[in-house]
Amino acid sequence: MYSREINGEEHTFGVSGKLIMNVLVMYDHQTRTLWSQFLNRGVEGELEGVELDVIPVTQTTWGAWKELHPDTKFLDMLMADPYDQYYADNNRPGVIGERNTDDRLSTKDLVVGVNFDGTPKAYPLDSLESQPTLNDSVAGQDALIYFDVPSGTALVYDRRVNGRTLTFGVDTDASGVLTTLVDDETGSRWMAFTGLAVEGELKGQRLERIPSHLSFWFAWTDWNPETELFTG
Repeated sequence: MYSREINGEEHTFGVSGKLIMNVLVMYDHQTRTLWSQFLNRGVEGELEGVELDVIPVTQTTWGAWKELHPDTKFLDMLMADPYDQYYADNNRPGVIGERNTDDRLSTKDLVVGVNFDGTPKAYPLDSLESQPTLNDSVAGQDALIYFDVPSGTALVYDRRVNGRTLTFGVDTDASGVLTTLVDDETGSRWMAFTGLAVEGELKGQRLERIPSHLSFWFAWTDWNPETELFTG
């Protein structure tokens, strides 16, 4: 998700009908600039090279989201997903095929991809199932990757708080939105789905989200051919 404010002005966007390496290309009505969904920046037109501000989102189940936000509003499109068959075909990459074949994983294995200051790294969801909290350090960035198996929710946080790097683990056997984490350094307890400390020395602090992509492996490697891969 991106902010529609660019250089202090609000823009409206539409779908151009174009693809770059199987990824949607948007355009804005005000300048007709083309924008890459994956790169989050203008790729052709007046605003070429301008980056959109990323707004962290949580991709999860409706049940988990409603439990977390019981008063939420939702957009009902009243339509079936036209990509059901595409999701089911594990060997079929995008409409225009793969640009970079990387056999470290299967074509459509799901990964959480993160770009750490120019160093991309992918975390397979299959690997995270047995390691729901992963404390990692990549290119000088200390990150926490959290994965809730029942809802398939993957979240990436900066695990530095007030200049101190924390190490996290699951605090209870609870799953879903009630899961809490505890850090080794202060013993504070944190809500896994929101990054908010609810008990302990750091109560009231909130972990900062790090932008990430939930992606098919082939799509991530097309855009990041030199990516590192977490192997457990």
